[in-house]
Amino acid sequence: MTNFRTFTELVLERTEARSAADAFIFLPDDARGSVPQHLTASGLDWEARRVASWLQAHGAVNRQVLLLYPPGLDFIKAFTACLYAGAVAVPGPLPTEQGRQFTRVSGILRDAEACAVLTDSANAPEISAWLAAEGLTDVPCLATDDQAQGDADAWYAPSLTPESLAFLQYTSGSTSDPKGVAVSHRNLLANEAAIQRSIGTGPETVCGGWLPFYHDMGLIGHILQPLYLGIPAVLMAPFTFLKRPYRWLKMIGDYGVTSGGAPNFAYDLCVRRITDAQLETLDLSTWTTACNGAEPVRAETIRAFTERFAPAGFRPETFFPCYGMAETTLLVSGIPRTAGPRMLDVDAAALERGELAGPRGGEPSRSLVSSGVVRDFEIRVVDPETHVEKPEGHVGEIWLKGDSVASGYWKRPQTNKEIFDAAISDGAGGCDDGGWLRTGDMGVLKDGELYVTGRLKEMVILAGRNLYPQDVERAVQSLDPAFGTGAGAVFAVDTDREHLVAVQEIRPGSVSTDLPTLASGVQRFISKEFTVPAGNVLLVRPGTIRKTTSGKIQRTLMRKLFLEGRITALHEVLEPAVRDLIASADAAPSLEAVV
Repeated sequence: MTNFRTFTELVLERTEARSAADAFIFLPDDARGSVPQHLTASGLDWEARRVASWLQAHGAVNRQVLLLYPPGLDFIKAFTACLYAGAVAVPGPLPTEQGRQFTRVSGILRDAEACAVLTDSANAPEISAWLAAEGLTDVPCLATDDQAQGDADAWYAPSLTPESLAFLQYTSGSTSDPKGVAVSHRNLLANEAAIQRSIGTGPETVCGGWLPFYHDMGLIGHILQPLYLGIPAVLMAPFTFLKRPYRWLKMIGDYGVTSGGAPNFAYDLCVRRITDAQLETLDLSTWTTACNGAEPVRAETIRAFTERFAPAGFRPETFFPCYGMAETTLLVSGIPRTAGPRMLDVDAAALERGELAGPRGGEPSRSLVSSGVVRDFEIRVVDPETHVEKPEGHVGEIWLKGDSVASGYWKRPQTNKEIFDAAISDGAGGCDDGGWLRTGDMGVLKDGELYVTGRLKEMVILAGRNLYPQDVERAVQSLDPAFGTGAGAVFAVDTDREHLVAVQEIRPGSVSTDLPTLASGVQRFISKEFTVPAGNVLLVRPGTIRKTTSGKIQRTLMRKLFLEGRITALHEVLEPAVRDLIASADAAPSLEAVV
């Protein structure tokens, strides 16, 4: 796998070697069920050459090209065409789909300085109209499923180096100030190799998944890893999974999928929504690697999913808790193959002080899930304020180095100096040579394994204690059946002191419950469990809590909406100082968390 200088060279070799074999199978969502759509390796190669020739003829070599597609094979053809053309693919969410607006993709288009937009015939008219309305008449829009466009025989191999950009991965962030991670061919090859080593994929692997193609886990794990290995992948749309989680697990059995995964919430959804009758039709015995990443991994989820789907052949060691991010291309760490998930119960009070200690009888504890071992990176756990390295067993910010780490965000030199070129201090005025990526994630190393504890910017600091919002959210949801399937968001707001705010969805059918009693129960429970005042509780309708496309709670956005008075509560209890804060026109922070 190491004899290729660029990912383009690798894909050209893989498509030639596999020829008539299926490269991808897509299961569309329709009333009759899935009628599979097949794309052979040779078909992918021909389509990529055709579209690449159009890109080369329109001056897109070494320039950015925005990809806006519904889920399906056309996206894969277009992304591969960008690789073939020597263009820089910029995957984005289709703004005409599921009520999305053009605001986010407008920011991406301008930031990336895209010279063209690729889409399909169904969406090309609206996207062309949008480009015209934006005054971007010099940015052409190509419907790549129009076979009259491009000429495969006119394509020529691009001149690329390992440092050439392969694509820009835009992260969850501000609509007005989007950040694109600049992923080079070297980064991509290094991380695909790291994924192969960590998961143990090989010629017999069959990938399968439903994550958005513009999401790093969906793109790199479910599309580019199969291309890297020269193996087939079976894919479906995110809304297919969300409507009927059963379809995902049925796909695994029907196609003998061995490797594929999702964020933690997806496994929760399967436990809740798949019926006993559906369970009897499932066969999960081929599934050897069920990746669980992109958001905090919950011990309760792992236990519940394993127990629920054991009758279908799901084995405990199939779960693969892992950690990664767009800034490292994707994967950083994972549990050793067949080792199974590892849970660590720790004393809650010690964790809030930034230390690991065993549980104490009768005292609150927390269950951490190991994200496994870090093989292909250098890793340090660092005090985020002093930049001094923390000893093993102490919580700090996770810093990384390695070939998978991107060079930075597209055209963000000042931010890149701070985030991608951090230096570790020796505590006496000196520091190392720098070059460390600050992940913004808090974690701890113990016995060679990484435990991720939460996001630095989302941490709630009360009376000198570090509270992780996901711990409080989980505790609240376990309090009453009315909360069990609803999402929650916990964050802090500041007046003369920090105030904890808990927003929790009510399960459908529970709206008529005694909401004042539920709210006061949440207050008492948080006060008892975490020994902090919980004077601010909002009980809201299902769907109020904002999430990213991968299911992460958007706590920063929820905090902004709260401070702007834009959360409609079924019932709320607010401290006077917090109520006054909402009324202040100057209170709202900048928006940082929109997908």
